[in-house]
Amino acid sequence: MSIKPIIYLPDPILRQQSQAVERVDNELAAFIEDMIETMYDAPGVGLAAIQVGVPRRLLVIDVAGKDEEPNPQVFINPELVAASDDINVYEEGCLSIPDYYAEVERPEAVTVRHLDRNGKERVTEANGLLATCLQHEMDHLNGVLFIDHISKLKRDMVVRKFTKLAKQRVTA
Repeated sequence: MSIKPIIYLPDPILRQQSQAVERVDNELAAFIEDMIETMYDAPGVGLAAIQVGVPRRLLVIDVAGKDEEPNPQVFINPELVAASDDINVYEEGCLSIPDYYAEVERPEAVTVRHLDRNGKERVTEANGLLATCLQHEMDHLNGVLFIDHISKLKRDMVVRKFTKLAKQRVTA
């Protein structure tokens, strides 16, 4: 297992559409373990494959609390099949946009069809934090970032800040 480098805003790969995972095999299983290790190391509660430079429809999530046993969940080729009309507001952050947080409105509950790490089809009904995380990570698979759900003024400020930071990293 190895920790993968996380891609940061404004890298254009974050805006790519991810492609379906075609095969669940040992190579994918090893990559999933790397993603889980990377998510925990960051530390974060979710990670999409595109955030480590792999444009595949794969994400990992663990919303277990600090005093709870880790419970990593794997979602391969996730599809949103239903969303509630009720809305929740959570303060979201993103491993690709470190140290920036904003309140985002999303459906309170969702139903997602996906494959698990063994390639078995599953349907997950989620609410609360898990629902928010699923929507956030699934957005990544479509090239959407959580800052796309905030005002244009705030989003433009964040993009400018991270573009400046990226230029400083290149010249350093």
